[in-house]
Amino acid sequence: MKLLEGIRVLDLSRILAGPWATQVLADFGADVIKVERPGVGDDTRGWGPPFLKDAEGNDTTESAYYLCANRGKRSVAIDFTLPQGQALIRALAARCQVLVENYKVGGLAKYGLDYASLRALNPALVYCSITGYGQDGPYARRAGYDAAIQAIGGLMSVTGEPDGAPGGGPQKVGVAATDLMTGMYAATAILAALRHAERTGQGQQIDLALLDTQVAWLANQASNWLVGGQVPGRQGTAHPNIVPYQVMPAADGHFMLAVGNDAQFARLCEVIGEPWLAADARYATNNGRVAHRAGLVSLLQQRLRTRPAAEWLERLEQAVVPASPVNRIDQVFDDAQVRARGLRIDLPHASGGTVPAVRNPLRFSATPLQYRQAAPVLGQHTTQVLEEVLSLDADRLQELQAARVLGGAA
Repeated sequence: MKLLEGIRVLDLSRILAGPWATQVLADFGADVIKVERPGVGDDTRGWGPPFLKDAEGNDTTESAYYLCANRGKRSVAIDFTLPQGQALIRALAARCQVLVENYKVGGLAKYGLDYASLRALNPALVYCSITGYGQDGPYARRAGYDAAIQAIGGLMSVTGEPDGAPGGGPQKVGVAATDLMTGMYAATAILAALRHAERTGQGQQIDLALLDTQVAWLANQASNWLVGGQVPGRQGTAHPNIVPYQVMPAADGHFMLAVGNDAQFARLCEVIGEPWLAADARYATNNGRVAHRAGLVSLLQQRLRTRPAAEWLERLEQAVVPASPVNRIDQVFDDAQVRARGLRIDLPHASGGTVPAVRNPLRFSATPLQYRQAAPVLGQHTTQVLEEVLSLDADRLQELQAARVLGGAA
């Protein structure tokens, strides 16, 4: 039994936030039907290199970017700028419990695919709209991109080295964090709205904005300003509220030190041979360590530079002081714990080969997740879905393909 068995999702989203949400739903067992433009498909299909290679070692048209967010879905290629394509989407929406889209505000209304139009066909439909800035407000009609939202939403102001320091200035996070968090909020909201629809028979529209997500997950940094009245700044790898909690130098590189309480700090001082630091009134409590951050960090850095990172990590682990190496991506996948947890998976692909991927981090004791297939090729399931869901026969499919309404394998 799959968690979302019997739930059908119509996915009109592209790029990352929407596809990330629908991939989570697909992992949970929902039947996700990804609608794509014939001949073009999701924009990210072309966002490479790298591209998946076929059995002969040649590049396919499937980019690594596209593959990371679309596993387990079925792709149908329908041109809904055409009236017959719009009719197909409406018919599919009438037979789905969820629809996810990330078009500009009002962009689907001209096709009769907006929430009001589809609600008339399917009152129980959960309709999730993902935009850059939301359905209302002065920025509502602006296009939203992850990096722009990281900037306007405050994340860049607390990410990177301080102004004046080497490499200082605003930095974006190394992955599209706002898109990914929006996708996770979307998946959560959809599940909640489905529960409501099951109880009442009434669906609803979910208005989810990248900017709203970014502001919401400023978390303690937002609270620091709202409560304390001081604007947080960039502190590199350091934590605004905990000291020492940052990347530290070693004789041969760096490692991450994450001291979370006073007892851990005392053990750290023993490990580095400076037990007096834990007894010093300036450093005995976290409040004091935050107030005297610069002096303490300088002392620690001088001491930690005397030995290799691996030696410090071993000593700190024995003393139960949180610390870790700063891994490259290849080292992540070679890590013993990552391998033990099976975080890399290999999924069958329509090319005949397999696609390496990262498993969903959620583990359910009664309903373990099942990974059916890698991300689909463009239009791979057009015939299958339209026959199965709409009961279209071969003659009708040929007519639609001749009219250029359909692409792919119809």
